[in-house]
Order: sequence, then C-alpha cells, then structure tokens
Amino acid sequence: MELYEAIFKRRDIRQFKSDPIPQDVIKRILNAAHFAGSVGFMQPWNFILIEDLTMRKKVKENFDHQNDLAALNYSGDRKNLYSSLKLEGILDSAFNICVTCDRTRKGPHVIGRNSILDVDIYSTCCAIQNLWLAARSEGVGVGWVSILDNNNLKTLLEIPEHILPVAYLCVGYPLEFRDKPLLEEIGWEKRENLDSLIFSNLWGKSWNGTKE
Repeated sequence: MELYEAIFKRRDIRQFKSDPIPQDVIKRILNAAHFAGSVGFMQPWNFILIEDLTMRKKVKENFDHQNDLAALNYSGDRKNLYSSLKLEGILDSAFNICVTCDRTRKGPHVIGRNSILDVDIYSTCCAIQNLWLAARSEGVGVGWVSILDNNNLKTLLEIPEHILPVAYLCVGYPLEFRDKPLLEEIGWEKRENLDSLIFSNLWGKSWNGTKE
C-alpha cells in the first residue's frame, strides 16, 4: 500500500475479528513506530502490549465509567446517538497497546526542548501515527481509546509517576475498513474544508495556493 493510500484509508477501528496477528507483523508495526522522528532524538516512547484478558477487563471498566460521564454532555437525540456508538474494542481486539512518553529520557537537557517542553509528547504522537499507518498497510486495524482516566490506567499498568500514558490502542484485524470515518458517515461531524484552514503569513489571511 502506498503512503497516500494508507493515509486516506486509515480508520479508527472499533470492531475486530478474533484472528491473532502474527508476531512478525506486530514487530514490523512497532518498528515503524520506533522510527518516528523525535525532537533531540529523544525517542521518549514505550509500548506496553496488553494481551491478558483480565487486565483488559479492568481497563474496560475504566472506559465504561468514563463513557457514562461523557454521555452527560449530551441530551435528546444527540445523547441517544452517542449511546449507540461503539467507541472501543478493548476486549474484541487481538491485543491492546498503551503508548507512553518518558518525560525524563535523555536527561534534563535535550536539544530542541528548551523552550517547548511538550515536544516529547508531540514526538510520541508521531510514533503513534507511524504505528497506525504501518498497521493499515498490513491490513491491521487500530482504534484509539481516549475515554479513559489516565491516573487509573497508570495504576492498573503499574506505570511510574514520571511516565505519561499518551494513547491506549486496540489492535486487530477489523471486520471492515469503512469508506469514511464513522462520525462523518453518521453525520456527527463533517470534514473541514482544507482551504479554510490555510493562512498566509498571518492568522486569518487567506492563502490562494499560487505564487504571486
């Protein structure tokens, strides 16, 4: 699969087949993540692979509680639609991955991190995107579960205090790759027009896409 095809066909997957993923495929996907760019070559990521069903059930309880709280943000038809959405595949997927950021890696002085300390988190997100695109090229689905209490997650996975969980991912072969993202397909949100998001030199100044 070519890069642009993987980008345009990447989806947030919630429904999975029960088929296991071969170890060599998992290693290729993680290696792609590990080759992401990072500020100061900090490489702040770790990948906790969670296959144990008992552990995943505990994470699912975390999700269920937080999802009930999130549902309070909506009312009427919007709430009914929200409640009908499957927003995780924690137990259905082949395994889960918690991608973390070690904010102390490479010591207190990392090249490029003097002014903007959060570049370590941004670098970890680059690794996550690499993982997601590599998975898509392998026919593997990934779903990011963001409706979680991170403090509870750190306790469950025995993550040290200075380590930040950045993403909790469900990984497995999907039932399908939809033509469009689910939330776009059901009319929850629409894709923004790219032209309206591009400015020229100053905020709000339109860019016409041509050289003067």
